[in-house]
Amino acid sequence: MDGISSNEDLGDLNFESDLSGLDPIQLFEAPHFRSLLSLHKDLIEIESVSNGEAAVGDYLADYLRNLGLTVETQDAPNENDENYSRSNIYAYMGKKRDTRVLLTSHIDTVPPFFNYSVEGRRIYGRGAVDDKNCVSAQVIAFLDLWRAGDIIEGDLGLLFVVGEENNGSGARYAHENLGVTSWESVIFGEPTERKLGLGHKGLLAGDIEVFGKAAHSGYPHLGISATDILVNILYNLKRQEKSLPQGELLGNSTINIGHIEGGVALNVVPAYAKASFAIRVGDDIESTRTIVSDLVDKYGGEHTKLTWGHFLAVVQCDYEVPGFETAVMAYGTDIPNFGPGDFKRYLYGSGTIHVAHSATEYIEIDDLILSVGGYKRLVGFSLNT
Repeated sequence: MDGISSNEDLGDLNFESDLSGLDPIQLFEAPHFRSLLSLHKDLIEIESVSNGEAAVGDYLADYLRNLGLTVETQDAPNENDENYSRSNIYAYMGKKRDTRVLLTSHIDTVPPFFNYSVEGRRIYGRGAVDDKNCVSAQVIAFLDLWRAGDIIEGDLGLLFVVGEENNGSGARYAHENLGVTSWESVIFGEPTERKLGLGHKGLLAGDIEVFGKAAHSGYPHLGISATDILVNILYNLKRQEKSLPQGELLGNSTINIGHIEGGVALNVVPAYAKASFAIRVGDDIESTRTIVSDLVDKYGGEHTKLTWGHFLAVVQCDYEVPGFETAVMAYGTDIPNFGPGDFKRYLYGSGTIHVAHSATEYIEIDDLILSVGGYKRLVGFSLNT
């Protein structure tokens, strides 16, 4: 794998502070852009599905050490195999690990892996837009600021975490064990189309199980149809969607019924049925939880069991930075997993979430390049306000 391999190569890194007025089609052939694109390529080519991030973490740690940064690795719990180690990566200049500003992204991806390719001005591959574009752009932004003398020891750190796509275990582990409380601003990398995220909706997931009574389908009155009860619950749940809490900033809550199962045969009254759902919450998770619980009890009663699963808090970000457009994000991030610390939270990155997790995940090369300038401006704003 090629890329920046020694301190002498730092001379290649000399971005303008803001490239928005320049033509990246002409600029991307320059050595520093080749370093950006090379790092992005190397990261994509290393498979790193959640709970399998060891190889990409090792590569990134070595890459940053070879540049002269101080690198700490932090073994995070692995839900699939306690004997398989994968690490968060924390890097900074010199010996001062308590930095004022942090750039952070995640190094895991969703399955399945598919490899790097280029078509026209697009780079395809798993993680191309979620989130290895942000990892590579944050690294190059850090190095460019360092090379230009715009940051000193103690100004800026890098944290790349595992497990974001599963349940945020890497970020939570970092929050609980890294021991850094000095951050004034944390800049989270996710695909935002180079807009600053106003915030993102919360997530509330759950399972509804219905327990009926099997019978011959010719004599349905002798049984209790679990699927009939479940269908009625889900129908009324969707009817209730517009009445769920709405936020002035983040908008309405939405319900996705992602999985349904039930029954054993066409001629048997189903004794069991189950649905899994996820609610993107615009405001107030606890009120949403209460509304859903009451509805399930009303339409299912003693035949139902509601089990709450993974949830993420509603997040409101800092966004008043000159020169950036803003937008609301409907997806979840690691932001709530960093806890309620007293620091500003910025959400920014290249690419669109609309192609993330898909079989054709890609990033526009121009967008990737321009995001480096965005990270630099956010760091500069954070250090000077």
